[in-house]
Amino acid sequence: MSSASSIVASDRDAYFDDPKERRRRHHEADVLIVGAGIAGCALAVAFGKQGRSVLLLEKSLKEPDRIVGELLQPGGVQALEQLGLRDCLEGIDAIIVKGYDVIFHGKHVQIPYPTDGSSPAPEGRSFHHGRFIMKLREAAMANPNVSVVETTATSLITSSHTKEVLGVDCISGGSRDCFFADLTVIADGYASKFRREHHPYTPRVKSKFWGLELIDAELPVPYHGHVVLSDSPPVLLYQIGKHETRALVDVPENLSAASVKVGGVKGYLRNTVLPSLPRSVQPSFHAAIERGALRSMPNSFLPPTTNKTLGLIILGDALNMRHPLTGGGMTVAFNDVVVLRDLLSPEKVPSFADTKLVMKQMYSFHWERKRFASVINILAQSLYSVFCADDPNLRVLQRGCFQYFQLGRIEGPIGLLAGLVKEPLVLFWHFCSVAFLSIWCLFAEAPFHQLPVVVLRSISVFWTACIVIVPYMLSEMKR
Repeated sequence: MSSASSIVASDRDAYFDDPKERRRRHHEADVLIVGAGIAGCALAVAFGKQGRSVLLLEKSLKEPDRIVGELLQPGGVQALEQLGLRDCLEGIDAIIVKGYDVIFHGKHVQIPYPTDGSSPAPEGRSFHHGRFIMKLREAAMANPNVSVVETTATSLITSSHTKEVLGVDCISGGSRDCFFADLTVIADGYASKFRREHHPYTPRVKSKFWGLELIDAELPVPYHGHVVLSDSPPVLLYQIGKHETRALVDVPENLSAASVKVGGVKGYLRNTVLPSLPRSVQPSFHAAIERGALRSMPNSFLPPTTNKTLGLIILGDALNMRHPLTGGGMTVAFNDVVVLRDLLSPEKVPSFADTKLVMKQMYSFHWERKRFASVINILAQSLYSVFCADDPNLRVLQRGCFQYFQLGRIEGPIGLLAGLVKEPLVLFWHFCSVAFLSIWCLFAEAPFHQLPVVVLRSISVFWTACIVIVPYMLSEMKR
């Protein structure tokens, strides 16, 4: 072989051995991730740190502007630390969150995050969603094994023989483009365009969160999230910046108080929600209504399912959603990434081309993630039913829940909500305790001659409690 031929061969070998060049020129990688959001960015960094070659695709790299995904529970902060991404919370005007203040018809119960006394109390963080996303994207771009590409994924590329996913078709700058990998991860969020063909369930939406940004609001308890409960659906308040506070108002579908006849959502906010808020918050809330620019997000429930398509993984909100009342979505996503990183590590899965081994690990992932995800999923859905309280039995449970907190039974429930207690049976125990306390209150307040009526009412309340939690527990047991 001539020296010139040797140089050409050497250059060719160097090219094929250079993952960055393969990503740039041939759009090939070990793993392809669609969606540079919470889950996508974190997974890209996790795989990149393991030496995997990663292509991260996102339709727009501009800073997103959303009204949810703004509060990270302590369990999510811990997962972020495990991923080496804790510094993404710095430099974005993030606010420390130390717990919650639950306000029930004007009465307050302060619920701090639990501590064992030997270490500092755990803390959450609240922030502008877009600023946090940009920090995560910066972390992904800084990893030499990750290439971030602005392109719109349109469809999956599959093998005509095995139906294995080989990559994605995209539109880049108006032209068709293709990206290939041994493993494709779909993490394109709550409105995923790829979910329908590979996920057996469809998201169920019963309400929307309407968001307002309050300026210089005076919250009753600084550095705490606030849940306002009244005769109307719940309202969330939490600070997301030095001067900004987010207000999220739950508006169920077909809510008569928000119908067009009585002024629509804006009229509902002004006439019903505003008077129920703490007086210190009302001026800034009223000013936000007058400024307009109301935005909404659907509150969806989507049970998780086992990933069964060869060469494909569905992750994040594309895989599993719950009502955002408890602020657990990002905590689930980061914990999912931690589990996935460990199950698909090079030591356990040397090559993603071994699709059968990947699927075997994904079966383990489905059940291993339930240790924490099931708690947050069940808690979010059942707590929303109680806090929304759209029938008399649920109002009994709602009052019982608040009295449970008043009695000081707060460490377990807040540990579950914070993503720190990861035991579904602990959740079930506390929920049953709330139900029995609610029933006891009925007996304690009723005159003796109404005892037969109270017995029947108690049975009805207990049945309602079962309806609230059992279906969600059963959904978590499915494959």
